[in-house]
Amino acid sequence: MKIAIIDDDKITVKSAENLKLNGKKGAIVKVLGCGLCGSDIVKFREKISKNGTVLGHEIVAAIVEIDSSTEFKVGDKIVTSHHIPCGKCIYCKSGNVSMCNHFKSTNIIPGGFSEYVYLSEEHLENVAHILPENMDEIEGSFYEPLGCCIRAVHRADLMKNSTVLVVGLGSIGILMAQALKAHGMNVIGCDLIDQRVELLKSLGIEAINSSDFDKTKKYISDKTDNYGVDAVFMTSGADKAIDFALKMVRNGGKILVFASTPKNFGYPNNEIYYRELTVLGSYSPAPSDLAESLDLLKSGKVNVKGLSTVYAFDNIEKAFEDTISNKILKAYIKIS
Repeated sequence: MKIAIIDDDKITVKSAENLKLNGKKGAIVKVLGCGLCGSDIVKFREKISKNGTVLGHEIVAAIVEIDSSTEFKVGDKIVTSHHIPCGKCIYCKSGNVSMCNHFKSTNIIPGGFSEYVYLSEEHLENVAHILPENMDEIEGSFYEPLGCCIRAVHRADLMKNSTVLVVGLGSIGILMAQALKAHGMNVIGCDLIDQRVELLKSLGIEAINSSDFDKTKKYISDKTDNYGVDAVFMTSGADKAIDFALKMVRNGGKILVFASTPKNFGYPNNEIYYRELTVLGSYSPAPSDLAESLDLLKSGKVNVKGLSTVYAFDNIEKAFEDTISNKILKAYIKIS
């Protein structure tokens, strides 16, 4: 089979040994395609993952071999996530499932950018679902990233009709804005790229180009009776995004961090203290968030049509390059 590995400063497609169950419970699946996640980009660019690592986790696949107590069978098209919480530790019991040690240690093997993947019985029991008939493979690849966004919305715990600003309209920002709207929020998106602003508007959500700070500040003030937004969701990792968020959120408001910043500047203590701000992070979804994600995609309440650009497996390095240079919004690697 073919796999795509990190090879110094390149992503290289090479041959690897075929996968077999060999007596293990679970399934071997043929990967139809895999979305390129922002976390894959970070792991590659910042050299977080070692050479030989197979990235990718936003997979749509077909079962080719199975030994499972679940109802899945050979031939089923499925979507799945890669991590599974134990449900028993202090993190799981307190709702911090993505901090669970078991969650962090579980994964699809060897990774989504591979012709075949092994899924454990735990994956089949907890995070795998049949791909709905009204969804194509590319739409199905948004199952896991949308689940991440739903997790963030739940963690923010906002009142309905809260006014929320989404900073950064990459693919995650577009998903986050729609997830917030689906949960009853009044959403405004902002970005420096006009095409992304117009894309969010085409989905029925307010958006503004935020390159002119004074104009953006007035726009937000006019929309909120000069208070500022109830919450800012940071889906941009730009260094200036922190200061921007602080200037847009009202006193007593919330900032939800869903991006890392290159220099890790942190937040000014006094602003948080005197303004009674809540700053919280959100990382990865629980199985219940993933189930809700599939429902929102299936119902059309979140629309992902046209967000992805398709690349052949042998052209995966180009997909990384185009994503990093902002030539595209989102890459989908067609593997089978």
